[in-house]
Amino acid sequence: MPIDLRQVQDVYKDAGDNIIFATMNLNRQDHASDLETIQDLAERLPAFINSMNIRYPDSGLAVAFGLSRNAWDYLFPDAKVPAELEEFQAIEGPKFTAPNTPADLFFHIRARNSAVPFEIMSEVMDRIRANVTTVDETHGFRNFEGRAIIGFVDGTENPSALDTPEYAVIGDEDPDYINGSYAFAQKYLHNMEAWNKLKIEQQERAIGRKKYSDVELEDEEKAPNAHNVASQDNEGGVEHKIVRMNVPFADPAKNVNGTYFIGYARHWTVTKRMLNNMFSKSDRLLDFSTPITGEVFFIPSKATLEAIVDDDLPAKD
Repeated sequence: MPIDLRQVQDVYKDAGDNIIFATMNLNRQDHASDLETIQDLAERLPAFINSMNIRYPDSGLAVAFGLSRNAWDYLFPDAKVPAELEEFQAIEGPKFTAPNTPADLFFHIRARNSAVPFEIMSEVMDRIRANVTTVDETHGFRNFEGRAIIGFVDGTENPSALDTPEYAVIGDEDPDYINGSYAFAQKYLHNMEAWNKLKIEQQERAIGRKKYSDVELEDEEKAPNAHNVASQDNEGGVEHKIVRMNVPFADPAKNVNGTYFIGYARHWTVTKRMLNNMFSKSDRLLDFSTPITGEVFFIPSKATLEAIVDDDLPAKD
């Protein structure tokens, strides 16, 4: 059964120019009401997107909506669970920790015009507000030349455009949930004062690439725990990839500078190994970047969204 990109949510396109990330918890006061709310959202979200695309066809609107393992077990206790969906567990390295911050729902909405994500998020909240509590809402932007807020070009480790779906979209290894994806969301705050005190050559050693040309350094020029070394997954002697999107966000007047990292993957286990490598090897970038959130979500295919609406998810074995 081949991947059908018509069935895939927006998990392999770029991060966008104007971005809203939001995570929420269901209030869990009335299961029937919570389930009805999510079914209503699953039914209406495609219509919201279609309407906006008709009204603003050049907006570049892209939307991904997902649910965590806790949400899945609560909402659909009798349904089969996507094969690799689990609750994220904190990763404790020798120096740094990746925290787990549980959340039920995840939204990644982006477009060229900032009014478009605002409109979609407003329409979503009109449907679900009474049943959820917001954990985090972050508004991101596209930096100059697509650079991360630390000044380096983002996404150079991503697979090529033609290969991207292979790495981001679940295939026939999980036929019940083919065309879905696993999203890992992690929000970082940066100590830009300390970072900017480094010489450019020191920054390049920390990242493993040239800052302006983006050319990868020779291995002997990199720090032993350079970011593009520590964050790789080479399980079985093969480099495994995901679709990475690092979105800058900031409150300049408050001296808040950060990156919202989102990784879309066919296999959550690949992202998980990357994270374990980063924190076990004390990735040099973590000396300047503090993770403050972390959760994994399943991004259903459009067919799975329809099955949620119809109460027709695959039953547990």
